[in-house]
Amino acid sequence: MSVAFTPMFPWSLLAAFGAIVLLIAAYGLWRRARGTCWRAGAAAALLAALANPVFVEEERIPNEDVVTVVVDKSPSQRVGERGAQTAEAVRKLTERLGRLRGLEVRVIHAGGVDANRSEPVDGTYLLESVQRALASVPQNRIGATFLVTDGQVHDATGDGAKPPIPGPVHTLLTGAKNERDRRLSIVNAPRFGLVGKTIEIEVLVQDFSGKGGSAKVTIVQHGKADRIATVPVGRPHKLPMELDHGGANIMQIEDAGLHGEITTRNNRAVVQVNAVRERLRVLLVSGEPHPGERVWRNFLKADPSVDLVHFTILRPPEKQDATPAHELSLIAFPIRELFEVKINDFDLIIFDRYRRRGVLPGLYLENIVRYVENGGAVLSAAGPAFATTISLSRTALGDILPGAPTGKVIERGLKPKLTSAGSRHPVTADLIGAGNDAPRWGRWFRQIEATRIRGQVLLDGVNKSPLLVLDRVGEGRVAQLLSDHIWLWARGYEGGGPHSEILRRLVHWLMKEPDLEEEDLRGVVEGPNLAVIRRSVEEIYPPVEATLPSGTKQTVTLKKGAGGRARGILPADEVGIYRLDDGQKTSVVAVGNLNPREYGDMRATKSLLQPVAAASGGGVFWLADGVPSIRRTAAGSASAGSGWAGVIANQDYRVARIRETPLLPAIAVLFLALGALAWAWRREGG
Repeated sequence: MSVAFTPMFPWSLLAAFGAIVLLIAAYGLWRRARGTCWRAGAAAALLAALANPVFVEEERIPNEDVVTVVVDKSPSQRVGERGAQTAEAVRKLTERLGRLRGLEVRVIHAGGVDANRSEPVDGTYLLESVQRALASVPQNRIGATFLVTDGQVHDATGDGAKPPIPGPVHTLLTGAKNERDRRLSIVNAPRFGLVGKTIEIEVLVQDFSGKGGSAKVTIVQHGKADRIATVPVGRPHKLPMELDHGGANIMQIEDAGLHGEITTRNNRAVVQVNAVRERLRVLLVSGEPHPGERVWRNFLKADPSVDLVHFTILRPPEKQDATPAHELSLIAFPIRELFEVKINDFDLIIFDRYRRRGVLPGLYLENIVRYVENGGAVLSAAGPAFATTISLSRTALGDILPGAPTGKVIERGLKPKLTSAGSRHPVTADLIGAGNDAPRWGRWFRQIEATRIRGQVLLDGVNKSPLLVLDRVGEGRVAQLLSDHIWLWARGYEGGGPHSEILRRLVHWLMKEPDLEEEDLRGVVEGPNLAVIRRSVEEIYPPVEATLPSGTKQTVTLKKGAGGRARGILPADEVGIYRLDDGQKTSVVAVGNLNPREYGDMRATKSLLQPVAAASGGGVFWLADGVPSIRRTAAGSASAGSGWAGVIANQDYRVARIRETPLLPAIAVLFLALGALAWAWRREGG
């Protein structure tokens, strides 16, 4: 209860009236006039009535103090028994807080999936989440904040400055003191390199227990262990990596870890280097001049990264006439230099309508077979001679060609069609104009009938005879085109066809470009999700097991799509390396930082949050020692001690109703003033 004034006139007017009364009273006292004091008393009573004093009585409702319990859901909290420790601590803490009157307990989860971000968070940001949760709460209602975490919080101030959250901030640490952990990280790695070259990856193995020595790391490339290397602990070390194909080259480096360390999830790192070809060296051997020869040459020369060596055999050795040798303007075919000395310098060898004419001895053809088995590539574009006794199939190359001629040449109009495998193979899938039954492209007029021995038929022609066949031989690849009329598409005959697209994809497949692998499993980051894409020429797509950076496994069911692809969606809630495995193919993909902060140091620690607790008046407690008891404390007093944590009693309230009672009722003031005036008149009358 309190006294308040609600004057009937402005205070300035009442002050002027009071001054006049004082002057008159002073004059009366100076003249010693009778009744002066009674008249002054009556005027004072009237002034008091005009000031209108009232008793004010408030009906107050106390506000509850807000206590926030923040549960750390970051991946490092899944190490060991930390998850169980967290659940038990939250249960006991909310139970003890619930016994105290005048508290509003709020439990929020932070450090995991953040709905306010479109991408996974690299690190643990608990204080930022608390600030958002308490943005609408007045500061004089915040009682305390409890952080249940392992201490690896990346938005802690760490310098003892102004506390980021009002009220005491108490930290309840999961894990154990003096934990052991080892970390493998990438110090330096180039983003790009050249195919066939070796680059160096600089790695660092850190042992947080303080021990030095060396560590053995396993280097994994293309999903299989490649080699084991010994690296020093505590010092950067360079490891060589060979870029053996264009596109993304991924190398995993894994350390076996320490005995007794808390986790091995940060004992591996992934490097992704995009490899580009410096130059693509192609050897094109045309057996004879023909209209399609110019198509091959124009296609290969259109790419500035291609170094083309092209020979057309115009005069075979068996041709004898009276022309003197010094009058011939032909260039001798450098057989030994190309097919023995420098054969491994070429990335691709193309035989265009080549036939046996005594130019290439059998020994050099055997060299080509070994070249393919060791990783080279051969493309054979057959002409009519392929169906005769001078066919390449009757040489050593016949052992690696996927199709064998029947001896028949079909010369009539035909439209190449995609086979079932061709509609799913990346070389021919999704071609413009392919259609389902009737392709919308021009006709060819020659096909060399052949029987498929091995490999995959992507295009067929008359009577479903193979037209384009691909095969893998050893470490290399072979493609066979059983027609020499693809040049009709280049000339636009009957609308033409996708000759350049087919040839481009074909050459890139022979060069082992990852984007054209017919059996492929990969992950592609699409906003907040990870798209799992499986390509196969088969009709069956088994489910994919995805291993998240935290070690959690999830099964992704794929939905069949067009072009031999199937896909599924996996929420990319964590930053780091995702591993995909469907039992046949494996793949890794990095989401966000290749070396995320969350896995930098996974030991429980109080060092990051100790300054926050000190600045806010809170405390740091290890859950291994038990959950602290809870006390209510007054504002300005200590809020933490040995084994206990305090919640400030702010004594905040809201006013529900106000009741006002006049202190000087009007009737009482009237009679009091009249009485004083009457008495003054009587005294004056004597």
